[in-house]
Amino acid sequence: MYQVIIVDDEAKIRNGIAGLFPWSQLGFEIAGCFSNGKAAYEYTLANHVDLILSDIRMPIMDGLELSEKLLEKKDIKIIFFSGYQDFEYVRRALRTGVVDYLLKPVKYDDLVDCLTRIRDRLNRETHAAPAREEENLSYYEKIISLVKNYLDTDYQNATLEQAARLVNLSPNYLSRIMKEHSDVNFSDYLLKTRMENAARMLKDIGYKQYEIADRVGYDNPKNFSRAFHQYFHMTPSQYRKSNGADHDYGGIS
Repeated sequence: MYQVIIVDDEAKIRNGIAGLFPWSQLGFEIAGCFSNGKAAYEYTLANHVDLILSDIRMPIMDGLELSEKLLEKKDIKIIFFSGYQDFEYVRRALRTGVVDYLLKPVKYDDLVDCLTRIRDRLNRETHAAPAREEENLSYYEKIISLVKNYLDTDYQNATLEQAARLVNLSPNYLSRIMKEHSDVNFSDYLLKTRMENAARMLKDIGYKQYEIADRVGYDNPKNFSRAFHQYFHMTPSQYRKSNGADHDYGGIS
């Protein structure tokens, strides 16, 4: 795990970034949190640190002074986050070797993308790419597995937003993970799960078709019938007949 420290004079921001983000799943570990640059600087002199996330304006020692001091002594990657958009801050930050600059409030997806780039850079520098790549792969596989299990068991009420909360990701980022690292995207997998379960229930004459529609997440039976026809190229009634279960008095065409 790459060691990370967070530096911000606002405790709410420090604790939020440290506690709400799935650091270990991206190959990082929070080593400490500090309220000013001086405390962070002293910590780095005595401990190994790979990455610092720091605010710019802080008491005692600000982020720019921290980065300038570290540039003289250690090769530590630094990300600045600040509400100040003044170009002079950005220019000074880049001059001191800062690898990225994020504006507050920091967006979840922006931080994920930034950390992924830095992790890959650290991998190359430490020649740890093969091991880290396996770790990264297991991270995505774990998320996809959790989401698919959720859809398999709660397909009636499943939503992208609820799945995202389950794995502590934003809906947009989860959607991108499913698209880029799975054989099927979120909406297609949900549709597949609903249609396959509908087909299974249609083989049982104990289920009325409007009941099946509701059980697989469709409030309107006609919308269910339309989706079923698009998926299987036949109506629910036709599918039921083709499987020898055509006695349904609650049917929809």
